[in-house]
Amino acid sequence: MSIQLVIFDLDGTLIDSRLDLANAVNATRANVGLGPLDNARVYSYVGNGAPELIRRSLGNAAGDAEISSATKFFLAYYRAHVLDSTTLFPGVKESLERLHHAGKRMAVLTNKPEGMSRAIVEGLGTFGYFFRVYGGDSLETRKPDPMGVAALMKEAGSTRATTVMVGDSSVDVVTARNAGIACCAVTYGFQPETLADPAPDLLVDHMEQVVEWILSRP
Repeated sequence: MSIQLVIFDLDGTLIDSRLDLANAVNATRANVGLGPLDNARVYSYVGNGAPELIRRSLGNAAGDAEISSATKFFLAYYRAHVLDSTTLFPGVKESLERLHHAGKRMAVLTNKPEGMSRAIVEGLGTFGYFFRVYGGDSLETRKPDPMGVAALMKEAGSTRATTVMVGDSSVDVVTARNAGIACCAVTYGFQPETLADPAPDLLVDHMEQVVEWILSRP
């Protein structure tokens, strides 16, 4: 069946936010008297929301109260710097335009807070392509729980067979599996090494290839 609804992850899929995230994490570490982490290490921690990112960034010695306080600092710092270096990945804007003209409904489902996500999508000039932007704080649960996918499908009037998730990590693949929908994954994101198991239905190097696959469906 033809795809009616395309649900996109944000970080590592639509946007390259790596440097801004790494800078915010290292500012947080500096605030608690720790030295900086290598950027690549920070990138490997992204995908499960801010509290988990900070927990991993501070290490096992950090207690719950320290993690909670550091997460608040991180969110405040990152909120002020979300568009310092963040850009759309190559081909993303053109791909969204093609899907829009083809009549596909599109949404963002990310574990980043909704307010920040909306600010980024709007700041990069892509807000008009999406009928909904759901963040990690929009619903009772976050990815890989399928609640967000189910809510978007209901709003769009689509079915499992006509919905696809597009992401860059195992979090997105597991989300799609939990929701019973197809999943496309891109190799240029933050965690391509996690895409071997579970494997997505389609693995591509460029967003344009996702669009070709979607538009080639009968």
